[in-house]
Amino acid sequence: MQTTENVKSTERMQAEVRSILVEDDRTSLSVEALRRDLADNLFYIQGRFPSSASRNDFYMALAYTVRDRLLQRWNATTETYLQQDVKVVCYLSAEFLVGPHLCNNLINLGIYEQIRQAVEDSGLNLNELIEQEEEPGLGNGGLGRLAACYLDSLSALEIPAIGYGIRYEYGIFDQEIRDGWQVEIADKWLRYGNPWEIARLDRDVDVKFGGHTEAYTDENGRYRVRWIPSHVVRGVPYDTPILGYRVNTANTMRLWKAEATEAFDFQKFNFGDYYGAVNDKIFAENITKVLYPNDEQIQGKELRLEQQYFFVSCSLQDMIRVHLHEGQSLDNFHEKFAVQLNDTHPSIGVAELMRLLVDEHDMDWERAWYITQNTFAYTNHTLLPEALEKWSLSLFSSLLPRHLEIIYEINRRFLDEVSAKFPGDSDRLGQLSLIEEGQEKCVRMAHLACVGSHAINGVAALHTELLKKDVLHAFYEFSPEKFINITNGVTPRRWMVLSNPQLTSFVTQRIGDNWIKNLEELKRLEAFIEEAEFRQQWWQIKQDIKSDLAAYIHRQVGMEVNPESLFDVQAKRFHEYKRQHLNVLHIITLYNRIKRNPNLEIAPRTFIFGGKAAPGYYMAKLIVKLINSVGEVVNNDPDVRGRLKVVFLPDYNVTFGQRVYPAADLSEQISTAGKEASGTGNMKFSLNGALTIGTLDGANVEIRQEVGEENFFLFGLTAEEVYALKARGYTPWDYYNSNGELKAVIDHIANGTFSHGDSNLFRPLVDSLLYRDDYLLLADYQAYIDCQDRVGQTYLNRELWTRMSILNVARMGKFSSDRSIREYDQSIWHVPSIHIELTEYDQDGAALHLGR
Repeated sequence: MQTTENVKSTERMQAEVRSILVEDDRTSLSVEALRRDLADNLFYIQGRFPSSASRNDFYMALAYTVRDRLLQRWNATTETYLQQDVKVVCYLSAEFLVGPHLCNNLINLGIYEQIRQAVEDSGLNLNELIEQEEEPGLGNGGLGRLAACYLDSLSALEIPAIGYGIRYEYGIFDQEIRDGWQVEIADKWLRYGNPWEIARLDRDVDVKFGGHTEAYTDENGRYRVRWIPSHVVRGVPYDTPILGYRVNTANTMRLWKAEATEAFDFQKFNFGDYYGAVNDKIFAENITKVLYPNDEQIQGKELRLEQQYFFVSCSLQDMIRVHLHEGQSLDNFHEKFAVQLNDTHPSIGVAELMRLLVDEHDMDWERAWYITQNTFAYTNHTLLPEALEKWSLSLFSSLLPRHLEIIYEINRRFLDEVSAKFPGDSDRLGQLSLIEEGQEKCVRMAHLACVGSHAINGVAALHTELLKKDVLHAFYEFSPEKFINITNGVTPRRWMVLSNPQLTSFVTQRIGDNWIKNLEELKRLEAFIEEAEFRQQWWQIKQDIKSDLAAYIHRQVGMEVNPESLFDVQAKRFHEYKRQHLNVLHIITLYNRIKRNPNLEIAPRTFIFGGKAAPGYYMAKLIVKLINSVGEVVNNDPDVRGRLKVVFLPDYNVTFGQRVYPAADLSEQISTAGKEASGTGNMKFSLNGALTIGTLDGANVEIRQEVGEENFFLFGLTAEEVYALKARGYTPWDYYNSNGELKAVIDHIANGTFSHGDSNLFRPLVDSLLYRDDYLLLADYQAYIDCQDRVGQTYLNRELWTRMSILNVARMGKFSSDRSIREYDQSIWHVPSIHIELTEYDQDGAALHLGR
């Protein structure tokens, strides 16, 4: 018979058990709790029995299990920000190329091993579930990936932030190679759902388009303008938590989806207008249907501007709503929100914030302009004039009539300031005007961003200097205090810890794991460089990773490659200035040498290409075809005997990079000097132990300074020499006629050697090189070939190559996105970090208690 004390003891134990079970179901990190949650999510969210579940069902259940842990931190973060009335960084970017979420969240939560054990104990394979995740292709390349790295670092550094962008239904196309040509396939990344996002349907906003404006005088006698739109679109936010590494901060990525305010017009339907009945729905949904297309047709241009304005308007309205909800006055809006414009795409935000403050919230112009300028900061990402967006006045007036009026007024007042500072200088007025004169007048969006921001930054030291000297020279002369440099960086969590676990483990064994949050600590690796065993293990890790990639290449394209060969990799978006075709000229040079001397001794090489060409960029797509055509000949010529292999791996994306960067021996960063703003692929390669062959362009300059000139293969004209050569009058024919080896290479492309005798296939490419050569391939050819010869000789010296590889990794500390974000915060945003604490679980307080 139980005593009263025994009964009480039993009740306490039962209560403790119940408490543990409830707690473990959602927040515990133990293996058993994770297994239970996995089973619950499979049954209650996916609605599946294990026996009937697909691999995707198991992946979704696992994703929800991990998301449960994120939600605890996400909600705590949001609550803390609201309670402490914090200032927030708002990162506006048309692209966020975040990559797969699952693995990254496991690493940042610190539960990779627990999840692996829970999954295996449940009879599943973690790698198979990881591979099941669809990658969100919400970016074209470097711009979107940089934005994703910055969100990671903002959370890791516990800086309050939100990333605003577009929830494209179809992302950047999937790429297939057919008969050597790129073929684009729709990216259906949402076809199985997205477990990481939460739709906030009650946080929608309305966005206006088209129509006309009406001027009127308000009750106080003030001149006012009313915008009467022709279309109104509903913006619906979808939120994704972005967790910091081993902290409780989970900031938000908020992506906007466009929907019709009324999906179906019964009146039009009843009168037989079936298309008109759903016309508003089609117009609205098209805005966020696909990552913005080539702007060759007027429709493409219009859609791109619609997308940019849509997400910027949604985001600014969202900020204002939050600000007013907290009882704040818009007079201090700029003190609570630091808005960073990631390139020119969101620069319409300058005019939109003015419209919202002046038209919607009755603020006087001068106060609104002060707030606007002190809210925005602008990051420029390009030195290519054609990439600085401009919109025709006709398009602007039809789509955003009120904004064009506001831009005219901003321009009038700004040019008055210019005239006061530089009286009588009409040329300067033309250079600085927000409106470009000419046959078709245009709005210069980069100029709008410069005028409407309190800070302007380039993304590499050389890039910033060239902005001051050339692209934005007039703005630098007018407001030099606005200009600063903040060199790009990459997150070591994804680009080393996640993608290169072998090297991560090896480094951590030697110097601990603090380097993951303080990348400068990699310098401590230099202390081990004289240890023969350390160098041997370093080399072996690289070889093992290369063997894994070789197996992957065989699975993907059916080609056998030698893991002991030099893996020479160029993986990036295809563009003529990035000069993938210069790399091809080198391959053909080596091939010609082997054909002349079949017994030639060279370091065996596997040339690996990856990257996508814009669907309407014919020359870039022709370079893709050339690579595959050269590969077809080289790979099947018995004289080559495996010394050269050319591989094009299709569908370059974040997952591709995670697989390829760690396996590279040589990183090709060979853009024409003065054309690449920064680059971040160069950093990812070096961080994983690849050596760089490159020009003095973008961040290459700083990488070379950091790793040491002797550990970087430099070639080519400098930016100053490029300018000087073009100023003198560049004649590519002179280089062709004076260099026998170069002439033979070009002739082989022209005469059909690599196109089954078709001398017309590559004629546009050959003509562009011989008659224009805008990116100076022929001028840099010999320097590139000589440098590549040095690369080959160095690779044959295994000890030297390994030392150089170690030093590249050890000296990459500067290029962490954590450092970049600290510089943005110290120089521009001034947003204090906020530590997030998790409250201990209390079962009595776990139930809902409204009104207490």
